[in-house]
Amino acid sequence: MPLIEFTDKGLYCRAGGFYIDPWKAVDKAVITHAHSDHARWGSKYYLCHTQCKPLLQMRLGENNYQTVEWEEKIFMDGVQVSLHPAGHMIGSSQIRVECKGEVWVVSGDYKIEDDGLSGKFEPVKCGTFITESTFGLPIYNWKPQQEIFQNIKDWVVRNRELGKTSVFIAYSLGKAQRLLQCLPELSLPIYVHGAIWNAHETLTGSGIQLPDVKRIDHDTPKGSYINNIIIAPPGAEGSSWMRRFFPYAVGICSGWMQVRGTVRRRNADAGFALSDHADWKGLLGAVKETGAEKVFVTHGYQAVFSRYLNETGIEAAEVKTEYGNEEEETSVAVAEQSNTDH
Repeated sequence: MPLIEFTDKGLYCRAGGFYIDPWKAVDKAVITHAHSDHARWGSKYYLCHTQCKPLLQMRLGENNYQTVEWEEKIFMDGVQVSLHPAGHMIGSSQIRVECKGEVWVVSGDYKIEDDGLSGKFEPVKCGTFITESTFGLPIYNWKPQQEIFQNIKDWVVRNRELGKTSVFIAYSLGKAQRLLQCLPELSLPIYVHGAIWNAHETLTGSGIQLPDVKRIDHDTPKGSYINNIIIAPPGAEGSSWMRRFFPYAVGICSGWMQVRGTVRRRNADAGFALSDHADWKGLLGAVKETGAEKVFVTHGYQAVFSRYLNETGIEAAEVKTEYGNEEEETSVAVAEQSNTDH
C-alpha cells in the first residue's frame, strides 16, 4: 500500500490518519496554503504553517488549528510530517511525509523564483514527488520579477501621461501582495478592492509588513482615483463596480498573459506574466532536484508534463484532483460589489 493514496476526498496518508489539502471534510487535514482549492471548510483539525493560519481563519473561520514552522518535525500516529517553503504565496508549504524510511513530498502550488515575500522555494529530497503542473508547457518561460516590475511601473507612468487611472487585476491572496513590492516606488495612492483589503488587514494584523493601501468604498470620492492605482480581483473585471474609475486602463497580472492573444481576448489594455507558479524550466528543475524515482502530476498540463518526464527517464503518472481554481474570486467580488455600490 502506498504511503499516500489518491482518494475521492483528497491525498490520504492511511498510516498517519490524515489528508493533505482534502476537498471534502475530514478528521485531520494538513494544508499547503490558503487558496480555496487547497483549503476547504469542514474538517475537524487543520495543520498548517504559522503564517498560513491567519489566512485560513479569514477564509474558513475559527477551527481547531495547529501550526508549525518550516522544517519543524511532528509525528502523526508514528508518521513524521514537516513543512517546507513552496514560494507560492505567504505561508505556502510543501508537505514532507516519512514512514519506515519511505519519503513522499507533496508540492502544493509552488514557484522557484524568490519573490522576497513568500519564502524561498526549497527542493526536498524524496522517493516520490507529487507536483502541480499549472504551467507545464515549454511556452511558459518567466522573465525575472524585477523586469516585470519595471514594465508595470513604466505602464503606470504612461497611463498618467494619458490621464488614465491604472487598474491592476490580481488575485487577492498572493498576487496583490507581490504588486505592493513595486507599486509604492511610484509614490502614488494605492486603492484596493474590499477582498484585497480584507487579506491586507489579516496579513498586517499577523505581523507581515506591507505598504499602506486605501480601501475602496462608496464614501470614497471618485476624483480620488484619477491618475492613481487600483488593485482589484479577477471577479471585478468588466463589472459595473469598475465604472467609478473611468477613464482607466486595465492591466492583468497572471502567468496566462504569456500567451499571445490572451490580453486581447480578455479585453485588457496590458498583460503582465507575473505568476505565482513555476514555469516549464522551474517545474523540471524542481522535479530533478528532489531526486524522486516516481512523480505524480496533479493539476495543470498533466498529460504533457508527465509524458515528458517519462521520456526523460523519470517514471511519472497523472492524478485527477480538484485543485486548479486558485480563488473563488468571482463570488468574492460580487459580494464586495454589493457592499460598496449604493
